[in-house]
Amino acid sequence: MRYIRPLSIEDAVGQLAGSAGPAAILAGGSDLLVRMKGGFVEPELIVDIKGIPGFSDIRETADGFSIGAAVPCAVLGEHAVLKKAWPGVVEAAKLIGSKQVQGRCTITGNLCNASPAADSVPALVAAGARAVVTGPSGTRTIAVETVPTGPGKTSLAKGEIIEAILLGKRAPHSGDAYLRFIPRTEMDIAVVSAGVNLTLDEAGVIRAARVALGAAAPTVLLVEEAAEALVGRKLDDAALERLAKVCSGACRPIDDKRGTIEFRRKVAGVLAGRAATTAYARAGGK
Repeated sequence: MRYIRPLSIEDAVGQLAGSAGPAAILAGGSDLLVRMKGGFVEPELIVDIKGIPGFSDIRETADGFSIGAAVPCAVLGEHAVLKKAWPGVVEAAKLIGSKQVQGRCTITGNLCNASPAADSVPALVAAGARAVVTGPSGTRTIAVETVPTGPGKTSLAKGEIIEAILLGKRAPHSGDAYLRFIPRTEMDIAVVSAGVNLTLDEAGVIRAARVALGAAAPTVLLVEEAAEALVGRKLDDAALERLAKVCSGACRPIDDKRGTIEFRRKVAGVLAGRAATTAYARAGGK
């Protein structure tokens, strides 16, 4: 096994693309090291990206925010401007693991681990986040929801690295929220989760919405019909009832020891309604 700590994105991409065997990217390592210790992966090459300039930075831009791939989740919670603009995203990121894990784990790693139950991903999808991907063929920017393709699988080609996650500039009268259900009070994996992002007009009518569900299918679901159920109306009881029904119907969950299909479908609708209520309040709705 080889370990390298490149100082440029070009070197990192070149090393990954030229690796003869399995290669892995190390940011926080909270997923990778556990999987290695359990014998689930045995990379021939580990590329530590923390030394690459900009990868550990949160930058506020004219278009919003750029979150480097190696920024720990604990740092997100300490960034007051980001937390104010995207509270749902930050809250989701701060649910990953323990306090100790928070100092290492990253939302990019959470995304690339491609677990259907990842906490930060539904919130990022609801927020319309994008990923900046650099590889041997150049740089491209893609929607976050297109990165995971199944449990443990991504759309990234050999040699490609996600440099940063982009969050847009917060629109006026808008808010987001994320909620999950877990059997314990903390440090558990979501049985089902929901992220909601809403933009209102001055009268409190929803003019744009994004609703995402986690642990409800092989990948996080962006439920467009749920957004359609909300747009053009205030968040009244009828809208919440319709939202819950649509979200429950969109689920494609599994039966396992942590929850049945029926349970997950029911809870998905409940959580979507609660997250929408919080997002609506944060957007200034009454």
